[in-house]
Amino acid sequence: MTRIVKKPEILAPAGTLEKLKTAITYGADACFIGGERYGLRSRAGNFDYDEIREAVEFAHAHGAKVYVAANMVTHEGDEEGAGEFFRTIRDIGIDAVIVSDMALMDICASDAPGLPIHLSTQASAANYETLNFWKEEGLERVVLAREVSMAEIREMQAKVDVEIEAFIHGAMCISYSGRCVLSNHMSHRDANRGGCSQSCRWKYGLFDMDFAGNKRVVGAGEAGIDEPYSMSSVDLAMIEHLPDLIEAGVDSLKIEGRMKSIHYVSTVCNVYRAAVDSYCEDPDNYELKQEWVDELWKAAQRELATGFYYSKPSEHEQLFGPRRKIPAYSFVGQVIGYNPDTQMAIIQQRNNFGIGDTIEFYGPGMRHFEQKLMQLWDEEGNEIEVAPHAMMICQIKVAQAVKPGDMIRKQKSGGGSH
Repeated sequence: MTRIVKKPEILAPAGTLEKLKTAITYGADACFIGGERYGLRSRAGNFDYDEIREAVEFAHAHGAKVYVAANMVTHEGDEEGAGEFFRTIRDIGIDAVIVSDMALMDICASDAPGLPIHLSTQASAANYETLNFWKEEGLERVVLAREVSMAEIREMQAKVDVEIEAFIHGAMCISYSGRCVLSNHMSHRDANRGGCSQSCRWKYGLFDMDFAGNKRVVGAGEAGIDEPYSMSSVDLAMIEHLPDLIEAGVDSLKIEGRMKSIHYVSTVCNVYRAAVDSYCEDPDNYELKQEWVDELWKAAQRELATGFYYSKPSEHEQLFGPRRKIPAYSFVGQVIGYNPDTQMAIIQQRNNFGIGDTIEFYGPGMRHFEQKLMQLWDEEGNEIEVAPHAMMICQIKVAQAVKPGDMIRKQKSGGGSH
C-alpha cells in the first residue's frame, strides 16, 4: 500500500503578468506578486489594481492562488493609504497578503477583515515560540527565516499548528535576511523599504594602507585574496533534498526571483512540479532524476547550494574565484502559435538565434526535444538566416508538435562545468 504524504504547495515568483501566467502554466500552485506600494521590490514590475485583477482571474481559473507581498518595514508616513490598499486587493480576490511590519498587519486586520495574513521572511521567524505567537495573533502562515535548519523545521512542525512556508530555490542574502542595511549605507537606498541596490553583489577590491597613507592592492600571493566579488552568496537549490522538506511537513515550497525571466520561472517551476508530484505519488520508491538537476542548470543563475538547511554556509557557499559551473543555455524565444498540418511553429524571438544553431523546445510536464535549425522564415514567409531583432516574429518547421507557451533555448558556446 502506497504511503500517503501531504503534497506541499509550489509557490512561484511573478514580477509581471507574463511571469505569473508562465509560472502557473508550468506547474505553480500559487504566485506571489507585489503591488505598487508597501513591497520590497520597487523594480520588479509591480502590479496595479487592474493587473492584480487579471492575475487573480487567471490564477483562479487555473486552480491557483495569488499572494501580494506588502512586506516593507514602514517608517513614518509609509503606512498612509494601506487600509484602502488592503481592502481593494481583498475585494479583488487576493488569497493572502505577506506582511512583516506589525503596523501594516494591524491596518490589514482592522480595515480589510477576512484577508488572510502571512508573515514575511523579513520578520525572521526562527523558532516555534515565535510561530505560536503569530498563530495567536491570527496569522494563517509563517514564511520562515532563510537561516533556519532542517532540524529546526521538524521541531517547529511538531509544536505548532500554523502553516509553514520555506524557500527552496533562488538567491540568498549574504547578510541576515531582513536585517541588512549595506544598501542604505552604500547607495542611500533602503533595502527594507523596497530599494535594495544589491551592494553585496558589487565588485570590490582589497587594499592595504601603509603608515604614509599610500594604498596598495593586496594580491593573492600575499593575502590569498584576489577576488572582485567578496560578499556574493551562491543561490539556494533544494531539488536534491525535497523529501526532507515534504516529510518535515512544510506546507509551501517557495521559489525566489520576482525579477528573473520567464525562462527561469518556467524552468524552475517545471522541475519542482515534476519532483514534488513524483515523490507524493510514491514516496517509498522515489528516485531523484538527474534530468531534473541538469534542467535547472539550463536557467541563468549563480552556483547552487543548500543554504542553512544542513550546516552553516562556509566559503564554499560564496562566489570566490572563478565560477565552478555556469548555465549552459540561453533563452531565445517562445512559441506563440503552431500549425499541425504544416508543422510550422510561430516564434516570438527573445534573443539572437539563426541557421545552424541546435535549439531545444520545452514545455509544461517536462516535454522537450532538440533539433538543428536548418531553415528559418520571417513573419511574411521570407527565408532568413538569423533572427536578430528583439520580439520579432519568425517561423520554424519543427520535428515534433509544440504548443503556444512552449519555450526555446540554445546551448551557449563554452557553457557547463569549469
